Amino acid sequence: MTEKLLEIKNLKLYFNKNKSNEVRAVDDITFDIFKGETLGLVGESGCGKSTTGRTIIRLYNATGGEVLYKGENVHEAKSKAKTLEFNRTMQMIFQDPYASLNPRMKVIDIIAEGIDLHGLAKSKEERSKMVYDLLQTVGLNRDHASRYPHEFSGGQRQRIGIARALAVDPEFIIADEPISALDVSIQAQVVNLLKKLQREKGLTFLFIAHDLSMVKYISDRIGVMYFGRIVELTTSEELYKNPLHPYTKSLLSSIPFPDPDYERNRTRVAYDPADHDYNEGDNVKMREVTPGHFVLCSEKEFNEMKAQSLNTTV
Repeated sequence: MTEKLLEIKNLKLYFNKNKSNEVRAVDDITFDIFKGETLGLVGESGCGKSTTGRTIIRLYNATGGEVLYKGENVHEAKSKAKTLEFNRTMQMIFQDPYASLNPRMKVIDIIAEGIDLHGLAKSKEERSKMVYDLLQTVGLNRDHASRYPHEFSGGQRQRIGIARALAVDPEFIIADEPISALDVSIQAQVVNLLKKLQREKGLTFLFIAHDLSMVKYISDRIGVMYFGRIVELTTSEELYKNPLHPYTKSLLSSIPFPDPDYERNRTRVAYDPADHDYNEGDNVKMREVTPGHFVLCSEKEFNEMKAQSLNTTV
């Protein structure tokens, strides 16, 4: 994973800007996404992770910063043709499989919207075949094409949403909490489908979720968000083995374990942002504590984490 597909630089999305009640939903975040990887983005509800995904794909206009896709700023004004080209290469799977599908449209027309918009089918027959193939790809069959969304379960609807995203042959997909509205028994099926599609089609994912166990399973690297900032970013294995930021430690301590005795006796880590007690000159920023392991911290915290990491590896 050496080729950068996306570069997010100092991205900001503020609501009610220039007012006293300004909300910094995305507050000066920087990270890269490499071709072929799955980057997980986790954090509690309201931390800004979904807003980050929607800003990257231009559903929201950024307040500041850059989103570079293959070196090109996606938030700059573009011609209609260039905008269509961008929209084809970057797609989104939405959180709610009930609200994201038009209830008045048949499945064949829902999936074929992108095909029609981009003129990918030369005939009605080719259009239908493309939809049938997509349905088969996501584990449904051609008979489902003539039905309406209300005739499907939540898991089946999310598969339809995935087929719609795949219809224009994208390179990058933002999966915005795609399993949070599904039964636990269905969640693993959808995640396994995404992993299978990634292997077969060489897709790159930004996987947004609050289920830490599932994010660990699907992600190559994980970014942890807190109040609009990314506070830690490293590989999935390293994050769970050696969390450094106090908020990450608190999040990981909240993961339930299927053992009543263990759950009864274990101690959860509480996080209080006031413990940082930053001063104006502390120069708080993302720092690379160990190779590939970045943490939002002051210089004093950086030195402490550096020493902690050395002691851990000895």
